[in-house]
Amino acid sequence: ARDGHGMSAVTGRCLCGACTFELSGAHNFIGHCHCDSCRRATASPMTTFIGHPDGAWRWTGAAPRMYESSPGNTRGFCGNCGSPMMFAATRFPSETHFYAALLSDPTTVEPEAQYHADERLPWMPAMDALPEE
Repeated sequence: ARDGHGMSAVTGRCLCGACTFELSGAHNFIGHCHCDSCRRATASPMTTFIGHPDGAWRWTGAAPRMYESSPGNTRGFCGNCGSPMMFAATRFPSETHFYAALLSDPTTVEPEAQYHADERLPWMPAMDALPEE
Protein backbone atom coordinates (compact mmCIF):
# COMPACT_ATOMS: atom_id res chain seq x y z
CA ALA A 1 0.00 0.00 0.00
CA ARG A 2 1.09 3.58 -0.56
CA ASP A 3 0.27 6.50 1.65
CA GLY A 4 -0.38 10.00 0.41
CA HIS A 5 3.32 10.93 0.55
CA GLY A 6 4.53 8.11 -1.70
CA MET A 7 5.91 6.07 1.18
CA SER A 8 4.98 2.46 1.63
CA ALA A 9 2.49 1.72 4.38
CA VAL A 10 2.76 -1.34 6.58
CA THR A 11 -0.21 -3.39 7.71
CA GLY A 12 -0.92 -5.69 10.62
CA ARG A 13 -3.64 -7.84 12.12
CA CYS A 14 -4.72 -9.77 15.19
CA LEU A 15 -4.76 -13.58 15.39
CA CYS A 16 -8.29 -13.99 13.98
CA GLY A 17 -7.96 -11.15 11.42
CA ALA A 18 -10.88 -9.06 12.69
CA CYS A 19 -8.73 -6.12 13.89
CA THR A 20 -6.45 -4.77 11.17
CA PHE A 21 -4.41 -1.58 10.91
CA GLU A 22 -2.21 0.40 8.56
CA LEU A 23 0.80 2.55 9.51
CA SER A 24 1.85 5.19 6.96
CA GLY A 25 5.17 6.98 6.78
CA ALA A 26 8.03 6.90 9.25
CA HIS A 27 7.87 5.32 12.71
CA ASN A 28 8.88 7.34 15.78
CA PHE A 29 10.75 4.39 17.30
CA ILE A 30 10.98 0.59 17.38
CA GLY A 31 12.00 -1.03 20.65
CA HIS A 32 11.59 -3.85 23.12
CA CYS A 33 9.75 -3.25 26.40
CA HIS A 34 10.52 -5.35 29.47
CA CYS A 35 8.08 -3.76 31.94
CA ASP A 36 5.82 -5.90 34.11
CA SER A 37 2.62 -4.41 32.63
CA CYS A 38 3.63 -5.22 29.05
CA ARG A 39 4.66 -8.73 30.06
CA ARG A 40 1.25 -9.34 31.62
CA ALA A 41 -0.65 -7.72 28.74
CA THR A 42 1.09 -9.97 26.20
CA ALA A 43 1.80 -13.09 28.34
CA SER A 44 5.38 -12.82 27.03
CA PRO A 45 8.75 -12.08 28.67
CA MET A 46 8.90 -8.81 26.66
CA THR A 47 7.18 -7.18 23.73
CA THR A 48 8.36 -5.11 20.78
CA PHE A 49 6.63 -1.84 20.02
CA ILE A 50 6.45 0.44 17.03
CA GLY A 51 5.81 4.01 18.17
CA HIS A 52 3.84 5.68 15.40
CA PRO A 53 2.59 9.27 15.10
CA ASP A 54 -1.14 9.80 15.55
CA GLY A 55 -2.73 10.87 12.28
CA ALA A 56 -0.44 8.52 10.32
CA TRP A 57 -2.22 5.27 11.17
CA ARG A 58 -5.74 3.90 10.93
CA TRP A 59 -7.85 0.88 11.79
CA THR A 60 -8.77 -0.89 8.55
CA GLY A 61 -10.91 -3.58 10.19
CA ALA A 62 -12.74 -3.75 13.51
CA ALA A 63 -11.46 -1.28 16.08
CA PRO A 64 -10.10 -2.94 19.22
CA ARG A 65 -11.73 -2.92 22.62
CA MET A 66 -9.99 -0.53 25.00
CA TYR A 67 -8.84 -1.12 28.57
CA GLU A 68 -7.33 1.45 30.91
CA SER A 69 -4.62 -0.69 32.51
CA SER A 70 -3.55 2.11 34.88
CA PRO A 71 -4.31 5.84 35.06
CA GLY A 72 -3.30 7.44 31.76
CA ASN A 73 -2.45 4.12 30.07
CA THR A 74 -4.78 2.53 27.55
CA ARG A 75 -4.37 -0.86 25.89
CA GLY A 76 -6.42 -2.06 22.93
CA PHE A 77 -7.15 -5.69 22.13
CA CYS A 78 -9.26 -7.64 19.65
CA GLY A 79 -12.70 -8.19 21.11
CA ASN A 80 -12.92 -11.54 19.33
CA CYS A 81 -9.58 -13.34 19.77
CA GLY A 82 -8.02 -11.18 22.51
CA SER A 83 -4.78 -10.29 20.67
CA PRO A 84 -3.16 -7.17 22.11
CA MET A 85 -3.23 -4.48 19.40
CA MET A 86 -1.93 -1.17 20.78
CA PHE A 87 -0.84 0.90 23.75
CA ALA A 88 -1.31 4.63 24.29
CA ALA A 89 -0.29 6.78 27.25
CA THR A 90 -0.85 10.39 28.21
CA ARG A 91 2.93 10.60 28.83
CA PHE A 92 3.46 9.89 25.09
CA PRO A 93 1.13 12.47 23.52
CA SER A 94 0.39 12.30 19.79
CA GLU A 95 1.77 8.75 19.50
CA THR A 96 0.35 5.21 19.59
CA HIS A 97 2.40 2.07 20.11
CA PHE A 98 1.64 -0.99 17.97
CA TYR A 99 2.96 -4.51 18.51
CA ALA A 100 5.65 -5.28 15.91
CA ALA A 101 4.81 -9.00 15.93
CA LEU A 102 1.37 -8.18 14.45
CA LEU A 103 2.80 -6.76 11.22
CA SER A 104 2.01 -8.63 8.03
CA ASP A 105 5.79 -8.73 7.57
CA PRO A 106 7.54 -8.18 10.93
CA THR A 107 10.94 -8.33 9.21
CA THR A 108 10.34 -4.81 7.85
CA VAL A 109 11.20 -3.33 11.26
CA GLU A 110 14.20 -3.75 13.52
CA PRO A 111 14.36 -2.78 17.22
CA GLU A 112 16.72 0.08 17.99
CA ALA A 113 16.49 0.17 21.79
CA GLN A 114 15.05 -1.53 24.85
CA TYR A 115 13.01 0.08 27.59
CA HIS A 116 12.65 -0.79 31.28
CA ALA A 117 15.67 -3.07 31.06
CA ASP A 118 15.84 -2.97 34.86
CA GLU A 119 12.65 -5.09 34.82
CA ARG A 120 14.01 -7.63 32.31
CA LEU A 121 13.52 -11.18 33.49
CA PRO A 122 16.81 -12.81 34.47
CA TRP A 123 16.16 -15.78 32.15
CA MET A 124 15.80 -13.54 29.10
CA PRO A 125 18.88 -13.55 26.90
CA ALA A 126 21.03 -10.46 27.24
CA MET A 127 20.45 -7.82 24.59
CA ASP A 128 23.76 -6.08 25.08
CA ALA A 129 23.88 -4.69 21.54
CA LEU A 130 20.85 -2.44 22.15
CA PRO A 131 21.01 0.69 24.29
CA GLU A 132 18.96 0.73 27.48
CA GLU A 133 16.71 3.79 27.54
